[in-house]
Amino acid sequence: MNQAYKVKLDTFEGPLDLLLHLINRYEIDIYDIPVAQITEQYMNYIHTMQRLELNIASEYLVMAATLIEIKSQMLLPKPEITDDTEEYIEDPREELMQRLIEYRKYKHAAEQLKEKEVDSSQIFTRAPVAFDKKEFEKVPVVQQGDISIYDMLGALGKMFERKKWNAPLETSVQRTGVPIEQRMEEILDLVRASSEGVYFDDMFTQKTRSHIVVTFIAILELMKTKEVSCKQANHFDSLYVYYMGD
Repeated sequence: MNQAYKVKLDTFEGPLDLLLHLINRYEIDIYDIPVAQITEQYMNYIHTMQRLELNIASEYLVMAATLIEIKSQMLLPKPEITDDTEEYIEDPREELMQRLIEYRKYKHAAEQLKEKEVDSSQIFTRAPVAFDKKEFEKVPVVQQGDISIYDMLGALGKMFERKKWNAPLETSVQRTGVPIEQRMEEILDLVRASSEGVYFDDMFTQKTRSHIVVTFIAILELMKTKEVSCKQANHFDSLYVYYMGD
């Protein structure tokens, strides 16, 4: 069965979200974007998606073309400015910068509204009851990390490099392919057995596209249901997967 294993993820929020993620991750000044650097990092993410044959929305490819065009314009010789020059020379990055600033403003507002919604959902009343002291001696629960889909995708790209899986992945899907639900159970069993977390790369043991994609989606689904949490101590550090249960 040689049909390519393709899948669509609805977790991605759009190219502006990816660019904002890169700006925050690399501590870039949004008012002075180094186009060459941001284009290279953006294309790394696009290439990782393509290697997995994820169904990339056309808007990501349009943004890639826009970044390459801006990069090309930035490389052109700048016209000589004299005292007689009256025409304003527009920065090729200006439009993109304004779009990012606007997007960041609304994204921040949306996050604040979501926090208020979560806080409100935690407010409830109940009749007075007597508490058992043992109820306050529970084992602390591991908190959900703030790792985004783009952090996960970046970690996947680095995993390819570390394992030297740079050659084309095996594309055939075996009849014995593991369903996502089964892979989720296997990952849960793995993280339950390790109180110190499981190294992200260790989740991927087979150099086949079906195994990598199914494992990747299984981890995302477990994070979505808050059964596992992915964390890294600092930017660019390795990711570890932790069990979120009792």
